[in-house]
Amino acid sequence: MCPAPVAASRRPWLTRNVAVLCGVSFLQDTASELLYPILPIFLTAVLGAPVAVVGIAEGAADGAAALAKVTAGRFVGRTGRRPLIAAGYGLAAAGKVLIALAYGWPLVLAARVIDRTGKGPCSGSR
Repeated sequence: MCPAPVAASRRPWLTRNVAVLCGVSFLQDTASELLYPILPIFLTAVLGAPVAVVGIAEGAADGAAALAKVTAGRFVGRTGRRPLIAAGYGLAAAGKVLIALAYGWPLVLAARVIDRTGKGPCSGSR
């Protein structure tokens, strides 16, 4: 007699989708935590942006995230979460790629807003 698989009976909630989403979320948060502390230095020292642009970029990004959360809350009631999760993580990834390709501070500002717009519906903080 073979015993029943122990791992499957202990964690029935850990489906493949949950595991993949956990991995994607972990990598997105790691990328954000590595990028955001050096972003002000990149803006001011490398791209030559005025210091005020750092505050403008953060304010615009936080405002975009707040609007995305409000909009997402209404949208989820009609369609479900799956399209928002894919769109949110896709926008966040695209924003980080745009920051890497930035040649001027206006592109960083736009990319930061795109990144936070995508991250807004996906998480409660950052």
